[in-house]
Amino acid sequence: MKERWNLCIERIGEIQSETSLQTKWGSYFREVASFVLNAAALCDVVDEDFETEPDRRRKEPLYSKKNQEIWNEKTIECLYNGLQEKNYVNSYLNPDYAVEKFGKRMGQLLSFVYAEMYALPVYAAEADLFEILIRMEWFVELYCICMQEDATIEETEQSAWECCYYFISDYYDVETEKRVGEKVDPSYDFAYRLIMEADLSTPDYLYRYGEYISENEIETVRLLNEMPHEELKKMADTYTEGYRIGFVKGNKDLSKKKVVNIIYPLGFEKVIKLAIENFEKMGLKPTLMRNSHSIFFKRTSRVNGYYSTSPNRQFDYDHREDNALFLDKKLMNRKLEVLKEAYIRFEDISKKHAGPAWIEVFGEHNFEPQDKDAACHYSKKQQEYATAYAIRSGKIINTYIPGEERSFTIIAFPIAEIGPDYREIMKETIALNTLPYQLYEDVQQIIIDALDTCEYVKVLGMNKNKTDLTVALCKLENPDKMTKFENCVADVNIPVGEVFTSPVLKGTNGTLHVKKVFLNELSFDNLQITFKDGMVDDYDCTNYEEHEKNVKYVKDHILYHHETIPMGEFAIGTNTTAYTMGRKYKIEDKLPILIAEKTGPHFAVGDTCYSHAEDVAVYNPDGKEIVARDNEISLLRMDEEKKEKAYFQCHTDITIPYDELGQLYGVTKDGNKIMIIENGRFVLPGTELLNEAL
Repeated sequence: MKERWNLCIERIGEIQSETSLQTKWGSYFREVASFVLNAAALCDVVDEDFETEPDRRRKEPLYSKKNQEIWNEKTIECLYNGLQEKNYVNSYLNPDYAVEKFGKRMGQLLSFVYAEMYALPVYAAEADLFEILIRMEWFVELYCICMQEDATIEETEQSAWECCYYFISDYYDVETEKRVGEKVDPSYDFAYRLIMEADLSTPDYLYRYGEYISENEIETVRLLNEMPHEELKKMADTYTEGYRIGFVKGNKDLSKKKVVNIIYPLGFEKVIKLAIENFEKMGLKPTLMRNSHSIFFKRTSRVNGYYSTSPNRQFDYDHREDNALFLDKKLMNRKLEVLKEAYIRFEDISKKHAGPAWIEVFGEHNFEPQDKDAACHYSKKQQEYATAYAIRSGKIINTYIPGEERSFTIIAFPIAEIGPDYREIMKETIALNTLPYQLYEDVQQIIIDALDTCEYVKVLGMNKNKTDLTVALCKLENPDKMTKFENCVADVNIPVGEVFTSPVLKGTNGTLHVKKVFLNELSFDNLQITFKDGMVDDYDCTNYEEHEKNVKYVKDHILYHHETIPMGEFAIGTNTTAYTMGRKYKIEDKLPILIAEKTGPHFAVGDTCYSHAEDVAVYNPDGKEIVARDNEISLLRMDEEKKEKAYFQCHTDITIPYDELGQLYGVTKDGNKIMIIENGRFVLPGTELLNEAL
């Protein structure tokens, strides 16, 4: 390894300094070579580091004087300078620019390679020499291919593509084993040691992650340091207690579990440190894996590890489907094969995995992505492969981390980008997350008792909202012991405030419309979805002038390439305090789904809330069993021939705000209407106190 490393450094140094490199590829390779060398130079490499294959769980000191000199604001600014918007336009990282220079196939390929090199800083921070080495070797090989003077353009493009394809295919096994290990094995402890060992009283420690650090992360650290310990403890206790209660309400045995996967935004380490102490008292060791920067596990929606503010969201969007360059059936099967092998490798500890505990943030400026023709896009066949992989990989994960035994929790806090009221919004959010659950539990039970007598619910919009939906409800064989809706207070989904059910698909028909909504970090204008017997039948929005782009935008980011998905959840949000906070600070469009779903009725498209745990009996505080855990699609899991069609591995909540809600009422078997909400106000007797916040 030492020999390989030194050869790479020497050869890439030659590329960077070759003034005679006048081919069409010259400026590209010099630019990328410079970045690679700058990232690799951050590793404090000594001879003993190369004695064996590097262990990703190295125990080198994270806070040596030399490390403090290396990992600082200047280093991070230099590394991520190419992603700044002013530089991105004329950078090979930008597919538009690369395709203009090199043509579509080679431009997309070289832009992807450069984007992949932006994973190097975090590997340097972790001193993961292997990850850096294999990418340097790959880069040198690609350079040699492009410098072959006797090759035609077509031959060069094909050889370059094969170089990239087999780099991905060949290393999927080691990359997957590392990724699964980080998720389930606490001995992968880079972030754990950073949190527990660092001086968290100043933002300086943030740079040790190797991530891009913005004012959001810096201001979060400063604000948390201003807060009294009791306030920080309240934040951590609400988060971890919600996790514990999730197991209690889900009738699951937490004592069998030993590991919790913590997902958090950088800057919140003071809260995470207290949360780790709480989890350890429950008998749970934390795993803290990084949100993936590499094509091997990069996701297009929710983050899958600890994360920081993106230096350029358009860059993320442009490269979200780089896998389209390579994805075929062979590669899909390879990914599934090594994923299963990795979970077999970690089988014992995976069985003890309790599930994820998320902290989300909100307040980023709304992002209206530019959809570029030069960026990579899945073909119809590749969309099928991506969908099939999501379903089959979900099944593998569920085998080794059983869904019926795990739980989760999610809580959200604002970041500085939300505006000048940041500190006030943080204070109100903490209060929001700790609202008295008993009050909501009692009021929500009144709503549930009323809807338990109904066969369906009717939802009608107002104020230019075109919603006209009929939602079919399940039947109760024994109303004295069974209920249709879950009484959701502050457990897995913090804050309090909703009742929800899995609708019966047959008979669920009509149109859902929202004038403006923020989903999966993207903005949607006039989102409209039509349902036929509970399945998505048609969809559109008005983000783009071209109808085809709008349809694709919805399909990519809400349906996740599926041709259709079911309505997996119908809920009534009751947290009028959250709604009022959004209006007070004019941040309704910045509230995360977690909070926004509590501010009106919402409809989730995708799997049910009980996905992979439908057979676990769940009870409301009044002792009644919630029987609406399945729908006609999830029941396919019982059919050996159709079980792969039971889950879609997605669940997106879409909320109608109170001021767009004309009527929401239930209809009984004899046709009587029971009005729950009218003209944006709760009117069911016993629920009027919810209007006080409005």
